[in-house]
Amino acid sequence: MEITYSFLQHYWWFLVSLLGALLVFLLFVQGGNSLLFTLAKNDEERTLLVNSTGRKWEFTFTTLVTFGGAFFASFPLFYSTSFGGAYWLWMILLFTFVMQAVSYEFQSKIGNWLGKHTYQAFLVINGWVGPILLGMAVSTFFYGANFTVDRGNFMEMGMPVISQWANAWHGLDAFLQPWNIVLGLAVFFLSRILGTLYFINNINHETLLQRCRKQLVADLVPFLVFFLAYVIRTLLKDGFAVDEQTQQIMMEPYKYWHNLLQMPLVFVMFVVGVLFVIQGIMLSVFGSTYRRGIWWTGAGTVLTVLSLLLLVGYNNTAYYPSLVDMQASLTLGNSCSSEFTLRTMAYVSLLIPFVIAYIFYAWRSIDKKNIDLEEMKKTEHKY
Repeated sequence: MEITYSFLQHYWWFLVSLLGALLVFLLFVQGGNSLLFTLAKNDEERTLLVNSTGRKWEFTFTTLVTFGGAFFASFPLFYSTSFGGAYWLWMILLFTFVMQAVSYEFQSKIGNWLGKHTYQAFLVINGWVGPILLGMAVSTFFYGANFTVDRGNFMEMGMPVISQWANAWHGLDAFLQPWNIVLGLAVFFLSRILGTLYFINNINHETLLQRCRKQLVADLVPFLVFFLAYVIRTLLKDGFAVDEQTQQIMMEPYKYWHNLLQMPLVFVMFVVGVLFVIQGIMLSVFGSTYRRGIWWTGAGTVLTVLSLLLLVGYNNTAYYPSLVDMQASLTLGNSCSSEFTLRTMAYVSLLIPFVIAYIFYAWRSIDKKNIDLEEMKKTEHKY
């Protein structure tokens, strides 16, 4: 098979989308932390929850950084436009992740004058803000953002500014689009469901597990409301299509629904992903001894998010629409790195399976034994 420039663009969009999907799954850390003062009724129970998620927070943080790095390397114009233009949205998001790292490292240190509960409150803030803002950022792929692109600035000497944000809000204007907030809330409640399922799988504490199963029902209802409303609205709205010959961008009625129908593999992936998410939840709610729901729902989350990101990038679609100048919208073709860069990185990406194997090995080693109160009393290495 000939490896064309177009193939490399699609290949790297798949990898970036896969990283994004894995990141949403790993938000179970944030979802679990948002429930610290809901599920736990005393310090011992909170210690269990904090140490359960504390063993995985590096995976989430590393994936977030890798996701941004992959975008920078493969689609630099998106990186400079979104990360450089909508910087308040991304800075607030990153700041809460820094708060998370500091909270884990310092809450149990001697001389902690802020107190353990203060640092745990920081974890709760990250548990709320992180998923909501990340969901809102992803929603701008479908509903657009306020930026302009002037490729003529390439000719400027020094440091040319190619893309600019069109207002002084610099990303906070995402809150003005209600559907961005809807997806943000859907991701938030999904992260809480994933966090609860992870606790069920990872902790030995019967009282906590009973509360977790009840919490699943409480978070499932709002998740379904926000997620289904967003998906139905998005599939039925006009989308940003790219003319294959002229590369002109135009509005197409039901564009994302057409994409779903014209890419049957993505369609199947989306349906299977949603069914897996529901399967893991239902098995955990109705099975009083069932503890593996995180793997059904986690796999379903990855498939669902991956299919949505492929939906907005493939099939001649502008994946980052401009609400100010439609022709400035970003596509796979007009925002990617050079063919040489994409081809060279494609060879490096062949190492990804080895990285995944190492992560799997590390995960299994960490979770070899479920966490319990007895371990927390004996170990010196705890958060």
